[in-house]
Amino acid sequence: MHSLLTIKNLNKTYAQPVLRDFDFILEKGEVHALIGSNGAGKSTFARILTGLTPAGSGDIALNGKPFSPASRKAAEASGVAMVLQELNIIPTLSVAENISLSRLPSKAGILDRKTLRETALAALARVGLESLDPDTPAARLGVGQQQLVEIAGTLSDTASILILDEPSAALTGPEIEKLFENVARLRSRGVSVIYISHRMDEIARIADRVTVLRDGRRISTHKVSETGIPELVREMAGSELAERKPHIPSGKRRPALRVEDLRSGTAVKGVSFTVHEGEILGIAGLVGSGRTETLRAITAADRPSSGKIILGDNRNISPKSPADSAKLGIGLIPEDRKNEGLLLPLSITANTTISTLARHSRASVLNHSSERKATTEISDRLGIKRDAVSQPVSSLSGGNQQKVVIARWLLRDCSILLFDEPTRGIDIAARQTIYDTLDQLAAENRALVVVSSDLLELMSIAHRIIVMSDGRITGEFFPDTWTPESITAAAFAGYHNRSGASSNMSPH
Repeated sequence: MHSLLTIKNLNKTYAQPVLRDFDFILEKGEVHALIGSNGAGKSTFARILTGLTPAGSGDIALNGKPFSPASRKAAEASGVAMVLQELNIIPTLSVAENISLSRLPSKAGILDRKTLRETALAALARVGLESLDPDTPAARLGVGQQQLVEIAGTLSDTASILILDEPSAALTGPEIEKLFENVARLRSRGVSVIYISHRMDEIARIADRVTVLRDGRRISTHKVSETGIPELVREMAGSELAERKPHIPSGKRRPALRVEDLRSGTAVKGVSFTVHEGEILGIAGLVGSGRTETLRAITAADRPSSGKIILGDNRNISPKSPADSAKLGIGLIPEDRKNEGLLLPLSITANTTISTLARHSRASVLNHSSERKATTEISDRLGIKRDAVSQPVSSLSGGNQQKVVIARWLLRDCSILLFDEPTRGIDIAARQTIYDTLDQLAAENRALVVVSSDLLELMSIAHRIIVMSDGRITGEFFPDTWTPESITAAAFAGYHNRSGASSNMSPH
């Protein structure tokens, strides 16, 4: 009896080999995890299976028959569907239209809006978004909700193989649990799932088997029940990862940034906090709690309606734009690197030095050698995998793209750095580099604010964590007392007390 999907000696080359003699077997009704460092070839493999990229050479068999889809539509017609890591939501369309985009219901050639809405409501319920109005424009949603909408649309299809590429990267705990429920439901129906993720705890919970990719080659395939995280990390990285020892601030620290009663739109409802020099302040909370909007309001990416932003001990500032904020020494690494953080067609060098061009020019003429030198040094520091700093940033993996955004602000000598989901889509080995970089920046007396949906990540990097819920701060925690349970409870607190008084804490 043949396997559902069999791949033998699969190869793919761009500027350099991405997949090399790759073998893979997927059985019916199994969840097979695929892991590896950024650039290992995971997403390329998935794109080949879904008709988005042609294979170079090799054999692919689906249900014992040759399989080489020429398009995504052809792959879906054969029962192979995928949720891409990078969002494909069309912001000008409604949630319902995005969910049913490839199969809009109609009667006599006219869009059947009743059926469209009913289909969307059922799909949204499967991913825990029962309260979201299907008529909402997708542009109004945060990245996490957009990701869930895309998952909802794919899960509503009939598929024999579902490929999930970093599906939980922008999701919080409850949303991930709903995703796991959906995966279990699909498995019970005999659907096979290829689960691409950097999160080892998810793989341990959800997968039957796991295959490790490194430099385009299959290193190993294990039953999840018979292997452990240390072994998988060694196989991904090719060596042991050193234990991280974060910098701990000593003595009393001066305030670097104070936010007092900050309000912005409907998402930020009177937020107050302080971050000190040399401190890494984590902000936890559910998607939609106002975390991203708070960072955007501080940097004037969104104009706050009221409140104070104070630098140092008593310098009130009112930046009119992110450029103003950068001049004041505040940099924002945004959550949505694709649309807000990068100029994808331009080179790594152009994206890295765009905020520091004055340093590399004389008499308004750019010194390209100086640009390349600075980019090469910071790229090496962050471990950005590339052929050359002149290559388009669009050719990099998602994790390496994120590191280019971080590199830009490290070159700009900002004393206050705001990180919104800095490790989204970054593998476990690359995260180590980011964590070490955050520690080094704190050791240099910079003040860091880090928003993350990964609670365990925050607890491993932050010196202090504040929690946002429904646009307000509902808790503050320190390493000697915090627990996942207490932080999670605070994340839900604002939604349990919508009618009560404000639960903000005063800045300190």
